[in-house]
Amino acid sequence: MLETATRPASPGFAARCSRALLSPRSRLSLLVLILLAAATAMVLLQPQRLLSSDLPPALGGGAAVVLFGVAYGLCTAAFVPRPLLNLAAGALFGTAAGLGASIAGTVIGAGISFGLGRVLGQEALRPLLRGRWLKAADGQLSRHGFRSMLALRLFPGVPFAAANYCAAVSRMGWTAFLVATGVGSLPNTAAYVVAGSTASSPTSPAFLIAMGFIVVTGLSAAAVAWRRRHRLHDR
Repeated sequence: MLETATRPASPGFAARCSRALLSPRSRLSLLVLILLAAATAMVLLQPQRLLSSDLPPALGGGAAVVLFGVAYGLCTAAFVPRPLLNLAAGALFGTAAGLGASIAGTVIGAGISFGLGRVLGQEALRPLLRGRWLKAADGQLSRHGFRSMLALRLFPGVPFAAANYCAAVSRMGWTAFLVATGVGSLPNTAAYVVAGSTASSPTSPAFLIAMGFIVVTGLSAAAVAWRRRHRLHDR
């Protein structure tokens, strides 16, 4: 009787279900489902077309810019290509307001992705960081978060979503991630916004300079990626 009385009670069914649902693997599975749903919605709904069309007449001025920035962030988190959104921002709002909406949307979208990756994927993915390149990337982002993320954002060859989730798995802080994203995304974003705002005058100096910047940075990114690929192949 004494042994029966002092034996610890086994956890109930609700507690076991709660632990299972909150386990790292369950949260990672939820993250995968969210990303698949977002990618599917992007393919089927094509929200970039809605943002590139005229906004409702009732929305004007600052309200339209704010709404566009929020929608930009949600679309970015759903893998809508940022160049299309930047061109639409320039065409709809001009250079200054379009750039503000695009940078705000970029930071919002990056924050959503970073938060999802940090809450749902970090605990499950960190034990998998065993490869030399993965460990090096994790160490760089964890120790030199702002500087590393700034370089990734300035380099247009690194996919935006990939950088978000790599940073989320690392120990990089929120502030460094968001500030580096906003500052580092500024040059390339500005080029696309200017191109969108001056697309009606394709021979204007602003449009030609913006397009030249886009082409040069794109070719540079392709060349660096090609060189790195061949170095890895040679090893």
